[in-house]
Amino acid sequence: MNLFERQEKMFEKASRPLAERMRPKRLEEFVGQAHVLGKDGLLRRAIEEDRIFSLILWGPPGCGKTTLARLIAQETGSHFSTFSAVLSGVKEIRTVIEEAKKERRYHQRKTILFVDEIHRFNKAQQDAFLPHVETGLITLIGATTLNPSFEVIPPLLSRMRVIVLYPFSDDELFLILRRAISDTKNGLGHLKPDIDEDGLRYIVKAADGDARTALNSLEIATSLSKPGRDGVRHITLSDVEKAIQRKALIYDKSGEEHHNLISAFHKSLRGSDPDAALYWLERMLEAGEDPLYIARRMVRFASEDIGNADPQALSITVSAMEAFRFLGLPEGDLALAQAAVYLACAPKSNSLYAASTKVKETIRKTGTLPVPLHIRNAPTSLMKDLGYGKGYKYAHDFKDAYTAQDYLPETLQGQIFFVPNDRGYEKIINKRLKKWRSMKR
Repeated sequence: MNLFERQEKMFEKASRPLAERMRPKRLEEFVGQAHVLGKDGLLRRAIEEDRIFSLILWGPPGCGKTTLARLIAQETGSHFSTFSAVLSGVKEIRTVIEEAKKERRYHQRKTILFVDEIHRFNKAQQDAFLPHVETGLITLIGATTLNPSFEVIPPLLSRMRVIVLYPFSDDELFLILRRAISDTKNGLGHLKPDIDEDGLRYIVKAADGDARTALNSLEIATSLSKPGRDGVRHITLSDVEKAIQRKALIYDKSGEEHHNLISAFHKSLRGSDPDAALYWLERMLEAGEDPLYIARRMVRFASEDIGNADPQALSITVSAMEAFRFLGLPEGDLALAQAAVYLACAPKSNSLYAASTKVKETIRKTGTLPVPLHIRNAPTSLMKDLGYGKGYKYAHDFKDAYTAQDYLPETLQGQIFFVPNDRGYEKIINKRLKKWRSMKR
């Protein structure tokens, strides 16, 4: 290696992000995911025994999916190949398959194929892999942040094992960061960073279980700080906030402030205050709350506090959640804001919630009452002889498609559970129900 090649290699290493440089090189260096990498973990045994099976690594960003795949490549005796779900098509898949056949024929080696972001594969691409996974020609390892049940075709999914990976805990992120601070070869040790506990804790909370984000934040904070006379870079909480351009709004998601903020948001929606709803929504997002958690709470609110006063509320909220899943942050925040404003401004009704609660209480008190004979299914002649379905009136044969027939168990006939109010669409429902119920008296 000549001088220029050596300098190029040194520059290449120095220009790699900290998160890339700090990737574990050995399985023993990997932090977290003890449920699959612990002493008796399924994945650890498979790696150590070189008996890797086709699998999907499913987890949030920065939880170690790609790192695990690389460790498998290093530990296994199989031929390892990577594949881009974004840049490659069926033609490239055929090339990979031919290479796998050559490896098996000439070197008696299996081929492990790693596909990052496997959810980006279309059906044709997934179909192209299927027969070769089935015959064992290739062992397919896919990584995804999305639910494989919705993104991978069932025939392929049924031939793969889904390994769920979780966000790193705070303690695990602290360990990863401290390792990077002290590592003089691949980490930041040569820059002598000295970050106070508040600053380090803030990076951990802001990262929200994402090791890549945590390491990137640490690297930025270190690079923007100036060394003192002793060569040490003293980094405070304020320095960290400036470096990653976010204020310290982080809170413990299982603690009091988490519940306080979601309560404030919920009550602002119920109180029909779109301004307050937007404020508390943004407070939670800025603090690092899971946006999908907020979306799920809004879906529940749409049924519990609006219900049929505005039936569109549920559809709009579910659509907002799907839009966020498609866009992610930061673009997806407006979909959540749109839903929040709609919910706050919609007519309110808890009639559905009250009815559901009353029904549950009644069932607990009365037990499993028998289904009335006239509304039982009668698919056989024996059931018909026993009176199943006898006397049932087909509603469409009557005026306004309504009959004054009873459908509740005999001891509950006349019981009213659902009482709509006079707001929004429930006003129309209320008028209709009063007419129908009067016909039963």
